[in-house]
Amino acid sequence: MIATTGMVVIIGYQLYDIARSDYAMSIPQAALQLGLLGLAQFVPLMLLTPIAGLVADRFDRRYVAAIAIATDLTIALALATSTWMGVRNLPLLFAFAALHGSVRVFVNPAVSAIAPNIVPAKLIPRAIALNSIAWQAGAVAGPAIFGFLFASDAALPYWTASVLLVLSCIGILTIGKMARHQDDVGKAKPLRQIIGGFQFVWNERFLLGCITLDLFAVLLGGATALLPVFARDILQVGPEGLGQMRAAPAVGAALVALWMSWKPLENNVGLKMLLAVAVFGAMTAAFGISRSFALSLVLLALLGAADMISVFVRSSLVQLNTPNDVRGRVSAISGLAISASNELGEMQSGVAAALLGVSGAVVFGGVGAIVVTALWAWIFPELLRAKTFAPQYRQREPDP
Repeated sequence: MIATTGMVVIIGYQLYDIARSDYAMSIPQAALQLGLLGLAQFVPLMLLTPIAGLVADRFDRRYVAAIAIATDLTIALALATSTWMGVRNLPLLFAFAALHGSVRVFVNPAVSAIAPNIVPAKLIPRAIALNSIAWQAGAVAGPAIFGFLFASDAALPYWTASVLLVLSCIGILTIGKMARHQDDVGKAKPLRQIIGGFQFVWNERFLLGCITLDLFAVLLGGATALLPVFARDILQVGPEGLGQMRAAPAVGAALVALWMSWKPLENNVGLKMLLAVAVFGAMTAAFGISRSFALSLVLLALLGAADMISVFVRSSLVQLNTPNDVRGRVSAISGLAISASNELGEMQSGVAAALLGVSGAVVFGGVGAIVVTALWAWIFPELLRAKTFAPQYRQREPDP
């Protein structure tokens, strides 16, 4: 996570800076490039996610994750080399961002589907919270460290990412051999298996509501794509400030994850998830108005804390309401929704910034997230009725 989030931040800042300096674009034009960057990452993600979920169900999830991380290592080395040689152009950064997004498609379903194989069901909420601490700690450290590294030497963040990805690959391979689930998955045709995963989610309204809530709320409320604009031209704090702003939501999220690993949510989990998404939208709108760097950091931290509550509840509900033999595919679909909300959210933010201005786009997105939350509470009353993490419905097996 340190390597991944750090690389994402630096690629975005490099792209915006090059658009403004080398291509002489205006702020709205350069902000639109950030939106297109999100689209460049989403297209391969959309195409590869069903395949990634199937791979996570058919093969050893440890090796799937390790191979994907090793591929990301190659991308980091290529970015380090091109930056060190002074090669600066938008097409190259778009291409590397798309490749980086493609690799992450295979990491997330494999890694997220491992936990239920090695942790007793009653401990999964605590395990998810502990795992979130590691992920959020990486999301705190990555942007902050890489921002300072980039200010020192433009290629240094990518060299650092290369070392960290080597350690990550070694780490995933230290997980012991896991008991394999019943291999009914391997007996069916791949296309039927992929369709079966989508059918399972579609038929389970509770899962469908959980997954799509994040998709549409964050699609509108995501302000992270425009943080390079705030760092360079609005708050004028440079790459170091950008690193702190990207880290601030993770700080809030990590503190909440730490608290929930000790005292996890147990009651009225559906209502708390919906309220957390609404708070996420409100903090996003307030951030769009702020012109104080200190206040902006506080709002971003609160935004991250609210998002962590939503992520914790949704992740626990999805994992506990999904049988093992389809968990990789459901995790991939959930990951697609999350990534779609992030990457397409970047595209939406870029287009909205070109039309409404940067601050107007962020405020519009935050208010939109609140509206989506209210709509989902009405469309999916099952979410409000979820009192605990216990499975909500009789599980249906995907069509073979």
